[in-house]
Amino acid sequence: MLLAINWGTVSTVLIVILIILAIVLVALYFYGKKLTAQQKAQQPIIDANTQDASILVIDKKMMKLKEAIAAGVPKEVETQTPFYLKWQKLPVVKAKIGPRMFTLLCDPTVFAQIPVKKECKVSISGLYIRSIKSARGGLPKAPEKKKGIMDRAKDIVKGNKK
Repeated sequence: MLLAINWGTVSTVLIVILIILAIVLVALYFYGKKLTAQQKAQQPIIDANTQDASILVIDKKMMKLKEAIAAGVPKEVETQTPFYLKWQKLPVVKAKIGPRMFTLLCDPTVFAQIPVKKECKVSISGLYIRSIKSARGGLPKAPEKKKGIMDRAKDIVKGNKK
């Protein structure tokens, strides 16, 4: 049995798929520009509400949103989180600020640097740790990022084989 292919139909289907992909890409581009503009508008408000605090870090973990809420993050965080981010893990830090215990969220790069069971000076905006200023005993070095396959291939081509 010989299978006959109608190239006119195949090309029409491919053109329709390409047009749909182009429309999706254009829509994502403009949606990204809109989100970037919103972030730029919110940044001065975040900067105005940032304050330095000395905290004693009790524990730090990567938790899902529901686990973080059970650990002490306010319920409003769940209602304000977009649906596509509800399954991601969040960097959560349990800390003592003054006499009170708080559960804080933090930036992933800061999360790697925060020492456990040590006192740190950090910049906090609401429940979010934005940066770490200093720590008693010195800051631990951030772990080096693992090289991807493309970076290793570039090193081999350049002759920097390690």
